[in-house]
Amino acid sequence: MTDPVTAGSDPLGRWRRLADASVLLDGFHALKHAVRFGAEVPVAVTADRRATLALADELAPDVRDALDALLTEVPEATYTSLVPRPHPTAVAALAVRPSREANLERLGRAPRATPVVVLDNPRNLGNAGAVIRLAAGFGATGVVTTGTLDPWHPTVVRGGAGLHFATAVERLTVGELPAGPVFALDPEGDDLRGVKLPDDALLAFGSERSGLSAELRARADHLLALPMRPQVSSYNLATSVAMTLYHWSATGGAPHVPLDA
Repeated sequence: MTDPVTAGSDPLGRWRRLADASVLLDGFHALKHAVRFGAEVPVAVTADRRATLALADELAPDVRDALDALLTEVPEATYTSLVPRPHPTAVAALAVRPSREANLERLGRAPRATPVVVLDNPRNLGNAGAVIRLAAGFGATGVVTTGTLDPWHPTVVRGGAGLHFATAVERLTVGELPAGPVFALDPEGDDLRGVKLPDDALLAFGSERSGLSAELRARADHLLALPMRPQVSSYNLATSVAMTLYHWSATGGAPHVPLDA
């Protein structure tokens, strides 16, 4: 749970002490989502506390009181010195990264009620963040990356709008992937529309440039292809993930969410 730090107890000193080992929450929406999904947030700052709380009243009344307890107003110059690129909402915070052990337990829990998304050697930080945001929205169990990209890089967290805390996000090798049937997206695969994806599936997507690695392809139980008009080369990675998760949600066991929920 969020630690309601008192506003007057040296937030900048705390920031300096914790920055290297913490997750940067860059902007109001990242902080909102992190708090909503139970992140531990030891320090949060804003260049305009009144405006930030007004935004919370409008967009996130469920966490408004928590943000009121967390936020400390600092001069704009101080705020900008804490972040690599100022966010339009002028809000930043530090959060404690979930333990690897807790994420691995969540990913490996059986039976799984929702799929795990696997990004095989992704290259684009923004795309990885967009995929994590999609996975959280669909209620996926988690997002696993292979290769060198850090799925907790600040640019990925920014692209994911803080929704890393709503799903399990880890970097693993192909050999460390959790159990479950692997459905890998590949142009040579069977048409996705003819396949019902099981709830415990691992949905694997190759890198933006080179597709699936040989190791992941060898691990795959099924190769699937997205419907695509001839002469169109490919879809964006996040688009491919969205199409596949939607297909799972429409044909599998995903819970129905009422429109007024």
